[in-house]
Amino acid sequence: MYHQAINLKPPTRFPYHHHPSPPSPASLLLPISHPLQPNTPPGSPLSCWGIHIPAPKHPPHSLASSNALLQDRNPAAVKTIDVATLGNLCVDIVLNVPELPPPSREARKAYMEQLSASPPDKKYWEAGGNCNMAVAAARLGLNCIAIGHVGNEIYGKFLLDVLRDEGIGVVEMSEETDFTTGSSGSYETLLCWVLVDPLHRHGFCSRFDFSEGPAFSWMSKLSDQVKKAIKQSRIIFCNGYDFDEFSPNVLVSSVEYAVKVGTSVFFDPGPRGKSLLTGTPEEQKALSHLLRMSDVLLLTCDEAASLTGIGNPTLAGQELLRRGVRTKWVIVKMGPKGSLLITTSSVTCAPAFQVKVIDTVGCGDSFVAAVAFGFIHNIPLISTLAIANAVGAATAMGSGAGRNVATLKQVIELIKAPNLNEDDEFWNKLLSEHFNIQEITFLKKVVINGSNNRMNLIALQRVVSGLLPKLEQVQLEGNVSS
Repeated sequence: MYHQAINLKPPTRFPYHHHPSPPSPASLLLPISHPLQPNTPPGSPLSCWGIHIPAPKHPPHSLASSNALLQDRNPAAVKTIDVATLGNLCVDIVLNVPELPPPSREARKAYMEQLSASPPDKKYWEAGGNCNMAVAAARLGLNCIAIGHVGNEIYGKFLLDVLRDEGIGVVEMSEETDFTTGSSGSYETLLCWVLVDPLHRHGFCSRFDFSEGPAFSWMSKLSDQVKKAIKQSRIIFCNGYDFDEFSPNVLVSSVEYAVKVGTSVFFDPGPRGKSLLTGTPEEQKALSHLLRMSDVLLLTCDEAASLTGIGNPTLAGQELLRRGVRTKWVIVKMGPKGSLLITTSSVTCAPAFQVKVIDTVGCGDSFVAAVAFGFIHNIPLISTLAIANAVGAATAMGSGAGRNVATLKQVIELIKAPNLNEDDEFWNKLLSEHFNIQEITFLKKVVINGSNNRMNLIALQRVVSGLLPKLEQVQLEGNVSS
């Protein structure tokens, strides 16, 4: 799916902290690992560190900010980057299979080795992991970079090409000195086999599943380049799968440095959150640190319940806020039902958009991207949830993630002809308990009375009227830059 890169200059009507942007350079210098030929061993003369790469023909969002990363002339660290994703850069190999792999570890490993025996046709490759969030955020006009490790082989080249074409800069997480121990396979780009059976159920296989420790355990500290990237970003996004790549110490160091330099931390523990609760003492400590020190937490109902022992997602969100040190928002994703945003004084509820679902892969990542958009631009909470639901729903209408996540055009079309999946019985039951909060805000397709006791009902059309000018301005900026 083709997408025109956008270069967003924040309009003055955005409630947005203005910052001067340096002019876009004619070329880009990034500390990336860019493959020149397949199977180039790390650290060899053909391994490219800090290679000079011509800029794409249309200005990507991260060109100016990525160039500033290397200069870092301003000790105050102007936030020229909107979103940096941390780790979880992988290539998805999406295959239709007659049945999903067997549950046993040994059988799954044999299954994956059989799949890996020869590279599948490139038409089955797609950017995955945190690339989904970065692509979705870039398509909303945010300046994005991806911090992580990409190997020197055909898969790494593919991943870098995809990110470059979407206007996303890449900052290599490691340094040449890191390549001293371990097998050559531990330096390769991570692959995730996404297997789809005839009933459209998904199964996933990767070398994560069979590693005794993190895939990049040889990475022991944050490089200066990574610190500069974090320092100049407004948001750094981490998820639970980062524990599969990096040591708990590296993740804690990343969060601590982000807090030190005033970068907001978004954390989505995902399915790994539950297993990390019973992981090693270091993993448990790091998980607790991320949950307490993040500004925004994003979870599903099941994940919120597993981390708190509380079944009601609103009460679970309040508990996470109570435990947090810096936590401002807890957002609970509820799939086709919608989403909740809990703060210390309010609960905001938004039913999902009703669409024909083709594939749910990448929906959660796209949702996070839109939350970052709302957070950065200080959009009202109900509008932030509405656009996040719309971006997630638009992604579900396609097939696969990566370059197939929602485009801005699709999101605008969806909210212009909205159809909410209103389920009053579900929401009434969810909100029936007495919460120690001042106000509940609820998105409705049609509002007759604007409020009911502490319930503030907001008409969808009112929200859409506020969002459309912002999104259309982003779309216009993209058309002009092309």
